[in-house]
Amino acid sequence: MSKLLEIQGLKVNVEDKEILHGIDLAVNKGETHVIMGPNGAGKSTLGHAMMGNPTYEITEGKILFDGKDLTEESATDRAKAGLFLSFQNPIEVPGISLSNFIRNALDQRTGKRVRLWDFRKNLEKKMALLNMDKTYADRDLNVGFSGGEKKKAEILQMLMLNPSLAILDETDSGLDVDAVRIVSQGVEEFQKSSEGALVIITHSTRILEALHVDYTHILVNGKIVKTGDGSLVEEINRDGFEKFL
Repeated sequence: MSKLLEIQGLKVNVEDKEILHGIDLAVNKGETHVIMGPNGAGKSTLGHAMMGNPTYEITEGKILFDGKDLTEESATDRAKAGLFLSFQNPIEVPGISLSNFIRNALDQRTGKRVRLWDFRKNLEKKMALLNMDKTYADRDLNVGFSGGEKKKAEILQMLMLNPSLAILDETDSGLDVDAVRIVSQGVEEFQKSSEGALVIITHSTRILEALHVDYTHILVNGKIVKTGDGSLVEEINRDGFEKFL
């Protein structure tokens, strides 16, 4: 398989405190990797560092993506290269509708203007898959959305942008059982219809129940302490993280 993402010896500081202490991770095209661990382990820090959030300072190591060194690149350039991060707590953006936001992002991602008719048709199809009322497309991004609708809007963006690598940061947190099931269906659709890879960051196993997982990594205190296949998710579900602490 062709290597898509390679993280080498990544150390990351937040406000002068080192959170990640040398992470090594390799993701091939089409693979699904799960990053699990207790609260405060550094899971979200890893996702934001991969995406280039400037709050997270890379002090050592490299992030190679599709053969290119992105360690010093901006979040914008990483997004154009095919990286996508779904936020744990999506922010509200007054003044731009959900559909316009996605269409503009798609233009930047592809480098060409997508036809409005084709865009709207595809958008409504993806919204129906996520059980989203199509009126949300013309509402300001996340403004007045429930927690579940915000998370669905994140998955909608992923399905529309079709990134080479999607990083899902605690997408299932704060959702009820029905919302988790619908969001999981959207992630499953991405797995089936795209050649893109997934890195799913979570401390729960609910979103993973219907998904194929290639590798599971346990992150504790800023280090990956165990890597296994999908069965490791079941082990964590049964026994928790205690033996890794």
